[in-house]
This record gives sequence, C-alpha cells and structure tokens, in this order.
Amino acid sequence: MTLIGKGVANIKHVIIGNSAAGIGGVEGIRQISLQDEITIITNEPYNTYSRPLISYFMMGKVTEDSIKYRDDSFYIKNNCKLVHGNAVKIDAALKQVILADGNHLPYDKLLAATGSSAFVPPFKGLETVAYKTTFMSLDDAKKLDGMLSVNKQVLIIGAGLIGLKCAEGILGRVGGVTVIDLAPRILPGILDEGAAKITQTHLESKGVGFVLSASISCFTENTVVLEGGRAIGFDILVIATGVRPNTGLLKGIADIGQGVVINEKSETTARDIYAAGDCTQTNDISGTGEKIMAMLPNAYIQGECAGINMAGGRKEFGKATPINSVGFMGLHIITAGNYNGDIYADNEGGNYKRLFYSENRLNGYILVGDVEKAGIYTSLIRERTPLDSIDFPLVCKKPGLMAFTEDVRKEKLGGHL
Repeated sequence: MTLIGKGVANIKHVIIGNSAAGIGGVEGIRQISLQDEITIITNEPYNTYSRPLISYFMMGKVTEDSIKYRDDSFYIKNNCKLVHGNAVKIDAALKQVILADGNHLPYDKLLAATGSSAFVPPFKGLETVAYKTTFMSLDDAKKLDGMLSVNKQVLIIGAGLIGLKCAEGILGRVGGVTVIDLAPRILPGILDEGAAKITQTHLESKGVGFVLSASISCFTENTVVLEGGRAIGFDILVIATGVRPNTGLLKGIADIGQGVVINEKSETTARDIYAAGDCTQTNDISGTGEKIMAMLPNAYIQGECAGINMAGGRKEFGKATPINSVGFMGLHIITAGNYNGDIYADNEGGNYKRLFYSENRLNGYILVGDVEKAGIYTSLIRERTPLDSIDFPLVCKKPGLMAFTEDVRKEKLGGHL
C-alpha cells in the first residue's frame, strides 16, 4: 500500500452501513485524513457489533456489550457521526443520500457497505406459523431468545453456517433441535462429502437432529409437511435458507452482477461511489472468478481499502479468497479457496485434511479437527506461490516455514531467522 498526501480537508464522506465494511471505511479514511467529515448511516439501533457472535450471545458465552466490534468510544475517537435511519435512495446526480424520514445527507464520497439480508423463500402456509424468525442480526437473536424455553422443539430450515450456528447457540436451552435442508449433506457450500459426514456425526452426538434431501411442501401452523407427506411438528421456526446482497440502493446507478461490481480500489462504476463487504462481488484469487464472498475479514479489508482511496490515499486489494473459520461444539473447521485439481488427503489422528492443487498452485483446502497451521495454506493460495518453489510434500504433511526457501522465510519473518 502506498499512501499519498493527506487528503483534502473537509471532504464529506457518507458510509451506508455500520458493520465490518463500514468500520473499515472509517479507519481507512482516518489513516489518510483527520479532518474529513464522516457520517455513518445504520438501520439498527446499536453501535457496531460482530454478527458472527450472535450464536454465542444465545449461549450466554458473551454479553451484548462484549459482542461490540468496536467500543462505544469509536465514533468519538474517529470524529464521525452515527445516524440511525433507513437509507431509501441515492441521488447520484445531486450526490446525496435520502433517508426514510425525509432527511438528505450530502456527500463528496460515498461508501455502500449495505451488507446482506436473510432470504425467506415463499413457502406455502408460512404466514400461519406464529413463532418464527431469521437469524442474521442481534434483533433476530433477541427475538429468538424471547421464544425459547426448555420444553420447546425448534425447527431450523437450512443446514448452512447460519442454521448450524443457530442450532449450536440454542441446543442447551430447548427440548430439541431439528435441521432440515434440501441438500443431501450439511454445509454443502463449504464442505465435501467426507468433511460434512464428520461434522454431522459430531453434531448428532450432541443432540442435533437432521432431515436432509428434504423438500418442503407447506406449513400448517406448527407443522411442516415435506414432499412425500412426512410431517414434522415444532414450536419455533428459524429460517436460515441463505442471504441476498443488499444492492437495491445502487440499482440503475452502478453495475450490479451477483453483487455490486467493484474494482481493486473498491470503486463501483459510479463516480465517487465505493462499495465493500457482503453487498459486493469480488474476484476470487484462487481461480473461480467473480463471486460474492460474505466474510467479515474480507468485508473489513475492502472497507478499509475504500476508505483510504476515498480520502485521497492509494490502496488496492486483489487477494480475496473464500475463507471460512468456524467451530461447532468443540469441532474446529477451516476452509479456503476452491476444490478443483488433484487432492492430497490425510485423516491421521482423527482429523480430516484435503488440499486441492493444480498447475503448480494450491487452490484450496478443507481442515476439520486440527486447524492450527491453516494460515500457511491460506498464504500459499493468496500469494499464488509456485509449489515447486517450496517443499510441498512437507507442507502437505506438516505445514511450517521450514518448507519455504531461506529468502521466503526471511521475508515472512521480517528479515530475521
């Protein structure tokens, strides 16, 4: 990263979104300028918090105060204004954001860090279910918390990350948890069949029930009827069927594909408008092209990149790749990249390791159990390190810096061995 100048005083920055990408935007701007004006628009009644921690909030492992992504002094320290309200329109010609209450916020530079929202399929009869919620926000968690009791049966639709983290968060507080999914295995977006089976067996041993390859016909109050006629009763329904990027504000203003199209500077195709985080599509350096990568670290880095460029600095971020790090009741999982190419497989010690490689590059990996040295593999993917420049067989078996050349080890260790 090269920083140039100190920005122009009194540039008006407006950031729509108060999560990781928005916070990254603030901190990126402040790296360049302490004078620029910053206004953050949020549609939630809270200061910034870490969404991945809401399952631990349900478990009682963290408090509402401790899930904050930055402490309450963040806004004062960074001299930024937090506006609680809904942004309903961007007027790119007049360079202003219009809020639902009629207020207009002018900007010189705008960052859309609008994130994503829960997708709720139009299930027949869903309106008849009295106790239901999604599981995307702190408000969702609080709503669900108010429904729970030790004799309740909870049905979760969706065996992805959101659904399974919800199951983990509530399992000890209810009578039972059943997870339904159309896919034939859990976590189909990030695990192969072998890793999914290990994870499912672990969760089942803790008390989570699964009904997979299941298509929903309809809901009737406290019952879901599957195609084929099987009926499953429940008291509480959690809908975790995926997310959709919040791109509506930029429709007709900037290019939108799967998500908002941005370049390596987090610029959209609209003048003076940037975007970052879950609302964007990003080039996956591991080789799968443009895609949505809804991950907190990626969102923050994109936001920071946007902020630096908005304030007159210079930064590019071109090393994004899908990375998922998650734990379920003591079982640790990290995955990254894509699963194309030849496979190195190792199930030693009850762990599960798959490395995927082709054309002298590591494309991706799946680690279940022992994930301690996952950063080595992530670095190989991001840096597109030629595998013939390292001791790849050693890295496969025991990842560590000793598998790299002396020059590379010096670089990674800051010049010291």
